Amino acid sequence: MLLFGVRAWPGIFIGAFLANHSTTGTVATSVVIAAGNTLEAVVGCYLVERYAGGRRAFETAQNVLKFAILAAMASTMLSATIGATSLTLGGFASWKQFDTTWVNWWMGDASGDLIVAPMLVLWSSDFRIHWGMGKGLEAAALLTSLYLAQQVVFEGLFRQNINHYPLEFLIFPLLIWVAFRFSPREAATVIFLMAGIAVWDTLRGLGPFVRESQNASLILLQSYADVTGVMTLAVTALVLERQRAEQRLSQMAGTDPVTGLGNYRRLMETLNTELLRSERTGQPKSLLMLDLDGLKAINDRHGHLTGTRALCRVAEAMRETCRAIDIAARYGGDEFALILVDTGKAQAQLVARRILERVAGDGGQPPITVSLGVAVYPQDGSSAEALLAAADRRLYAMKAQGGGKVGSVV
Repeated sequence: MLLFGVRAWPGIFIGAFLANHSTTGTVATSVVIAAGNTLEAVVGCYLVERYAGGRRAFETAQNVLKFAILAAMASTMLSATIGATSLTLGGFASWKQFDTTWVNWWMGDASGDLIVAPMLVLWSSDFRIHWGMGKGLEAAALLTSLYLAQQVVFEGLFRQNINHYPLEFLIFPLLIWVAFRFSPREAATVIFLMAGIAVWDTLRGLGPFVRESQNASLILLQSYADVTGVMTLAVTALVLERQRAEQRLSQMAGTDPVTGLGNYRRLMETLNTELLRSERTGQPKSLLMLDLDGLKAINDRHGHLTGTRALCRVAEAMRETCRAIDIAARYGGDEFALILVDTGKAQAQLVARRILERVAGDGGQPPITVSLGVAVYPQDGSSAEALLAAADRRLYAMKAQGGGKVGSVV
């Protein structure tokens, strides 16, 4: 229902009715059980959409825990209560077994929400695999390790020497592995595979979850799988949150807060990186230095807020003119820089003229102009400092001639 919305309830009701009618054999009991299953799905979907982020519930640890409480624990109680009561009233179970029937029903539905639902939701959101060869090999190593762990825990590999050890905990390092190295989608898949292997082997009488009855064995296994599944998804979400926070901090560290362009730090890092790349490939690089003409006069006459807006107007003109692969940055004060990747002198001069035209014709008040200078690698230097100095000299030469003239670009 998280995938298709509440409008999918008729399909859930019909499917639940047919499944239960094939086992109970009575229409009345099957209708009541199907109604309980549908009510569970509707209530669970509402609670998750309202309080746990809906389909994005597995992107934060807080929402993972909310999903576990609201969907797997709370809404499933409705179906368990209605189902156990209907079976008892229909004569399929005795009142003495009501608590056992209720717990079995509740645990089964909770396991479906915690083991199966996350994998379906996450894969439906993005079914594409964006791995390189290295990530693919790591995934293969993870699956191989999961198979070996299954052999040790359930099939008795080395059992003669370590029979008394709590082998079910061997799976924990693999869950930590997938949490730190993969996305919630892969984590949910590993949880599903782990649970599937455990159920299959437990039903065959293998592994640490086998008890005196099959029902007791499955209850113990479900408890283990549900808890480890929730914790794995929560840890994976925590890692994802940390990565997003680090990306935001990295972006903030390289962004000018006034204009939204790159700052001096990002400019120098990118310029040095591009120069190293040009040394290997032989491709040219161009650097534009820009200076907003008369910023002090704008501040004195119109106020500093207008001066700040003038800086943003220059930044916007640069963004509109350059390509996605180019790097625009605020050099400091009223100066800007633009790195033109794989661009020679003629193309750089064309870009410079376009910037001058955009700034002069942006329609903002007061009218503004910029002076600029162009430097090209390797003609004007092979280091960042040399290119900056060359572009700066030409910028001030243009400013000395009046600045802001399209025809004066050199």
